[in-house]
Order: sequence, then structure tokens, then C-alpha cells
Amino acid sequence: MTTTAPARLATGRPPLPPRHWLRTGWVMTASGWSANQFSALLGAYHSGPGLTAATTSALFGVYVLGLIPGLLLGGPLADRRGRRPVVFSALAISALATALLMAGATATGLLWPGRFLTGIGAGALLSAGSAWIKELSSPPYDTVSAAGAAARRSGLFLSAGFATGGLAAALTAQWAPAPLITAYLPHLALSAAAALLAARTPETATPGGQLTAITTAAPVPAPVPAPDTAPAFRRLVAPVAPWVFVAPSIALATLPGLVDAGLTGWQTVYAGIVTAVTPGTGLLVAPLARRLAARHRIATAVAGLAAVILGLLLAALAVACVRPDAALLAAAVLGAGYGLCVAYGLTEVAALAPPDRLARLTARFWALCYLGFCTPYAITLLTGWFTPATVLLAAVVPAAATLALITHRGTRRGTRRPI
Repeated sequence: MTTTAPARLATGRPPLPPRHWLRTGWVMTASGWSANQFSALLGAYHSGPGLTAATTSALFGVYVLGLIPGLLLGGPLADRRGRRPVVFSALAISALATALLMAGATATGLLWPGRFLTGIGAGALLSAGSAWIKELSSPPYDTVSAAGAAARRSGLFLSAGFATGGLAAALTAQWAPAPLITAYLPHLALSAAAALLAARTPETATPGGQLTAITTAAPVPAPVPAPDTAPAFRRLVAPVAPWVFVAPSIALATLPGLVDAGLTGWQTVYAGIVTAVTPGTGLLVAPLARRLAARHRIATAVAGLAAVILGLLLAALAVACVRPDAALLAAAVLGAGYGLCVAYGLTEVAALAPPDRLARLTARFWALCYLGFCTPYAITLLTGWFTPATVLLAAVVPAAATLALITHRGTRRGTRRPI
């Protein structure tokens, strides 16, 4: 009688561990999708319900008013209660928010609570989802992934949602009936799919913030007091964080409306292309971010801020010349800056935070990042006194100051290879 040899003996290698992080990653994609689907429809809200530029910019920014409490409450709650309940609650809130945005096609007052709840759902998904992916990408759940993979995976799934959400909404709005309703249907389908996939993923944190063990006969060692991560976070992460979304928010919410005057009938499609190109470039620079991080602790941040500065200069030129093609190039460069800055921040947070504080430190990082979403509204206000090109040029000054500050602090503190 013959028997089948175990997989380890037949191949000489142990079987690969289940990729739980891959199933969980789709909740991050749903978060990015929910944030960006509205961005591609700003022009449609101008031409349809007739909302003013100031109103649409305010609606774009009110998302942050919900997102920051979603982050700051969702992170600690995920540490105390576990990742799964926070993620599933946030997915439900996000779906409710999308339903309100759909109803806002005829009752525009519902757009405000819809955008606010979009922020709450996205914030809780970001904090709990990032921590969940990080833990599922580490032992004992994953013993083969390279160091630092977890941070990159969170950023990649999020960027995929940003890139596809806006484009899908724009294309649907361009050709489907009832565009300001049907444009939101893909997000509801994605949220349901993400919930089904995450339902098969194990919980990694028990109440109280401890990692869930698989099985072990060894005694549990006494807990070691966690080091104070706040100084390093304040010095090297916090200054970079707002630029993570200053760059794409300018590309998504400001540039299209300033350069699309000659694209009659195709403004929504153009905006959708911009919303795909900007985070799409952020996805493409992920290998570069990995190589830069291996060279120097702050190299990724330096490259990201330099890309933001270049993107702002190109954006000012595109607006001054009213060139949609130049604005698309500027959006791509700003997207590269976004991708590099977010990879730097997530890698640093994953390296700095002890397990019982990972979700809350991740939440602090995202809260600072999303302050950048207020930039389009600030630009709209300032254009009452200055030309848009001048305002974009002026934004180069604080970006360059941040670059100089991080370079000084990073080189003065020495080097470290990220873990």
C-alpha cells in the first residue's frame, strides 16, 4: 500500500503560511475607495446640483472632521477590543455614508453627514486595518515575509483604493444613468466583498491589547516596559505626515477645476484620470521606497518631500498656462511624493510602536496625514487675494522648510536600517 508524502518531504520546503494579510488588505482598499470616489465627482456636483467651488471644497474637507475622531478613537478601541469588531463596524459606517451620498443627489444637505461619516469609517479602518495587516504579516501568522513588508502592504492596498475609486466613480458618472447615484454603487459592492474576505481572518489582538498567541507550551515572559516612542515620532514622523495628503489633495481637488476649461463635456473623465494617476504613481514608487529605506532612515522622506516640491512647481506652471497635460504630469509627481512619504511614515510607525500601542500610534500618524485634506479649501480661500498659481508657489516654502528640518534631524541623529 502506497501513501502520499507530506508536502514538506515532496518539495523539500515547508508549505507557505496562509496569507491572512491579503484578505485583510481589502478593507484598506475600501477605505481609500470611499475617500476618493467623491473627489472625482466635484465637477459633476458643479454642473448637476450647481454647488459652488467653495461648497465642494468644504465638502471635500469635512471628511477630515470625521476622519480624525475616527482615527483617534478607532485606534485605541482596536487595541482594547480587538481588530475585527472595529473593522466590521467601520465597514458598516462607511457603507451607510455612501448611501447618504447617493441620497445627496436629490437632497444635497445629506452630502454633509455623508462626507462626515465617510471620514469616521475610513479613519477607523485605517487605524485598525493597518495594525491588523502589520500583525498578520509578522510571526506567528507569517514567518516568511521580509522585514518592513507590513507597512508597505498597508500603503499599497490603500493606494489601490485611492487609484481605482476615483476612476471608477468618474467613468460611471460619465456614461451611466443617474450619475451621482450609480457612481457610488461600486463602493457598496467592494465593502461587502471586503467584509466577506475579512470574516475568514483571525483576530490578532485580545481585549487589553495583547497579541493573540497560536499555541505554545513555553511560559510567557514577564512584560517589558515599552520605550517612550513619542520623541522619535514627534521629531521624525509628525513633520512629514501632513504632506502625505497635501500632495494628492491638491492634485485631486484643486488642479482639475483650474485647467479643464477646454475639456467641455469631459471634465469628469479628466478628473477621474487624475484621481487614478496620482495614487497610481504612489503605487509605482513602492520598490523605490524600499530601496531608499534600506540605505538610510530618512532617505524615503527626503525623496518624498523633494517630489512634493517639484510637483507644486509643476502644478503652478500648469495652472498659470492652463495646461491639462502639464497638470496631469504634476499630479503624477505629487502622487510619487505621496507614495514615498506614506511608505516612510508607516515604516517608522511599525518600527517605533510596541504591539499594545501599534493601532493608536498608527491612528496618530493618519490623523496628522489627513490634515492635508484641508489644503484645497485653504487654497480656495486664498485665491480671493492671490492667483492660484501664486498660492501653489507659496506652498513650496513650508515644504522646503520641512525637508530641511527632517534632513537636519535625521542626519544629526545618525542612521538606522528599518526593521
